Amino acid sequence: MKRFAHILILLLAVLVEATAQNAMFNVAGTVRDAKTGKRLPQASITTQAGKVATVTNADGKFTIKSSLPIHEIWVSCMGYSAVKVTVDENNANDVVVKLSPGTIMLSELIVSNMNAREIVEMAVDKIPNNFSRNNELLRCFYRETTQKGKRFIYVAEAVTDIYKGGYNRLTGVDRVAIEKGRKLMNVRQADTLGAKIQGGPTLPVALDLMKNREILLSREELDLYNFTMDIPVTIDGRPQLVINFHPAFVTDHVLYHGKMYVDRQNLAFTRIVMSLDMSNEEAATKAMLLHKPNGVRFRPKELTTTVAYRFDGEVSRMHYLKSDVRFYCDWKRKLFAQPFHVEAEMVVTDLMSQDATPIKFKNSFSMLDSFYDKVEFFADPSFWDDYNIIEPTESLEHAIHKLKKNQADKPSI
Repeated sequence: MKRFAHILILLLAVLVEATAQNAMFNVAGTVRDAKTGKRLPQASITTQAGKVATVTNADGKFTIKSSLPIHEIWVSCMGYSAVKVTVDENNANDVVVKLSPGTIMLSELIVSNMNAREIVEMAVDKIPNNFSRNNELLRCFYRETTQKGKRFIYVAEAVTDIYKGGYNRLTGVDRVAIEKGRKLMNVRQADTLGAKIQGGPTLPVALDLMKNREILLSREELDLYNFTMDIPVTIDGRPQLVINFHPAFVTDHVLYHGKMYVDRQNLAFTRIVMSLDMSNEEAATKAMLLHKPNGVRFRPKELTTTVAYRFDGEVSRMHYLKSDVRFYCDWKRKLFAQPFHVEAEMVVTDLMSQDATPIKFKNSFSMLDSFYDKVEFFADPSFWDDYNIIEPTESLEHAIHKLKKNQADKPSI
């Protein structure tokens, strides 16, 4: 089996710090549950043309930008009915979107007689037809953070371009180029350990499950799992079959458990959530960890990945990816290990071209590279003015403010 693409590299004292464009039209707001008022994370926001997109953060907030005037936006979230919201100068800076749970017809609830494994196999067979056959260039926003306890010690962000060859073609040509990036660190004397993800911005290539089927969707891998039907939901107003999967056997490599969401109308995969099986701690460690210094204890806790695809009315393509990695780590001489949380999040914000030429290898970001080592420190408050991003959460925004202040207060060398 191909090694799962999340690779952590723990560091020692290496953690010590080593122009105006065209005006953009902005719309900002919050997405909430219409009944409870709860803020909804990972809700999808698209412009009326459907080619510019973002997602809400964990606080349910979003900002979407376009070089063209934005008169309306489409808002959708898993389990809710999609809505169209009219935008004007009176509400563009504070749009409040309230979503109601999506309704599932009675016929869509009769799933007990459906064979879950057969549905997955049919969905795999339909990938070449359900997903884009064009060579496309996608503009994305990527964010990577590391927390030690509740404190952010590292934040890095980038706008990237991703070349995606057609899903009916051979893999191996998809590449990523960094358009713009920045990072911040908050290193204290006691911070002798940190973590980073090797090849972070390339995760949308490495974890495109529709192409890299050997991770989960090959016939050989499917044979290692049991599948059961779950209660259907709606995504973007379309009914979804929900399929649970979990390991059926003990194998020589770590398996996963999670859920698959399959569009009932065209059998296209819409979303896959998978978590690394932690029952064998030693095997889970090997799957998560590439390297650690001698004398360091590492204990895995969680590795969960969400990969989402969006249907544009004709074909589907990758839209969103999120990875959560949690573990305990510290020196063996210390009594207690510290909790760490490494998170990577990516959203496709723009479809740049549907007849794209591949990114040249010399201009691409390697899966062997560390994003930490490839971007510079930042302080420019207008850094992302002309780009769509995932809005930072309130806690992250506060952390970034502190990180920038600490960086500014340090004497120059």
